[in-house]
Amino acid sequence: MTDVHDKATRSYNMSKIRSKDTSPEMLVRKWLFSKGFRFRLHVKDLPGKPDIVLPKHKLVLFINGCFWHGHNGCKYFVIPKTRRKWWLSKILRTKQLDSENITKLAAKGWKVKSIFECDLMKNKLQMTLKGLQNELH
Repeated sequence: MTDVHDKATRSYNMSKIRSKDTSPEMLVRKWLFSKGFRFRLHVKDLPGKPDIVLPKHKLVLFINGCFWHGHNGCKYFVIPKTRRKWWLSKILRTKQLDSENITKLAAKGWKVKSIFECDLMKNKLQMTLKGLQNELH
């Protein structure tokens, strides 16, 4: 099956997918700030440039997209029908990098929490944020 978009349209669509300041990330940031937690964003000195760093609690948060990070068992992780081998390779590499970065951070004494975008949907949001709050206290 061929792509439904021409090369220029596909390129434009892909350019609009952000890696920083995503909706799930903003949701967690607003919640943390409302609870009085202070944090840093995208710290370049730490492996994987975590989305949110809470230095006081020695905790880093990765807010992951279910598709891009290959969230197993999630309805939002569907492998595209075209170029399947390429996409699987890309997602597998992302998962491998995630694992390596978590290991490096743990070795430096950081607690690491990964939150997937599906955990921030309305039906799971309160439970996810409550779990995060328990981790911080």
